Amino acid sequence: MSDQNRDGQGPEEPEREEPIIRDKRRIDPETGKVREPQDAEHDLEHEELVDVGPVAEDEASILSDDDLDILSGQTTSDALAAERLADLQRVTAEYANYRKRTEANREIERERAVGDAVKGLIPVLDDLERAEKHGDLTEGSGFATIAAKLRTAVERLGLTPYGEKGDAFDPQIHEAIFQQPTPGVTEDTVAEVVETGYRLGSTTVRVAKVVVAVPA
Repeated sequence: MSDQNRDGQGPEEPEREEPIIRDKRRIDPETGKVREPQDAEHDLEHEELVDVGPVAEDEASILSDDDLDILSGQTTSDALAAERLADLQRVTAEYANYRKRTEANREIERERAVGDAVKGLIPVLDDLERAEKHGDLTEGSGFATIAAKLRTAVERLGLTPYGEKGDAFDPQIHEAIFQQPTPGVTEDTVAEVVETGYRLGSTTVRVAKVVVAVPA
């Protein structure tokens, strides 16, 4: 039998079934906005949509709330960039403050440790000072050389002496062991240093003991 159909035409081609294409994406590729559930149902019922293959259970979960706000038009990219910059500046400032506090605490601990070490040397320095006043540290002698080396060593550690005759009396750093009324004196003044004071950085290791000249 001929392959022609009844109308004398060629062989009748089988009817082709058009594929149904569904788009399961939560984000509309044309508008960039998040689809509402009712919009998605409407698309499935009335439109042929592109099948994008397997999708995650909730594709929008890979996006942050800020990203979704941008895509939905609720937030601009400039606003999000400004917010991120503010966050970065805040974190940077907090880290800088943390470093300052850490460095300050480290310096305090260093001074405390050095202070504990040099406190044992202060009585030796007092003996050297008394020996010098009595003329026992003659220049060029071995005793004088040792005294100079010891003083240099403690100065390198940051220990510095203070308290000189004629200094204004300061009860914060001076301990008055005697007050001497003196004519011509208009303010409390150090008349004599009985025991030298010592500082280590910003810390007073020992206050200076002094005789104070006061107005007569």
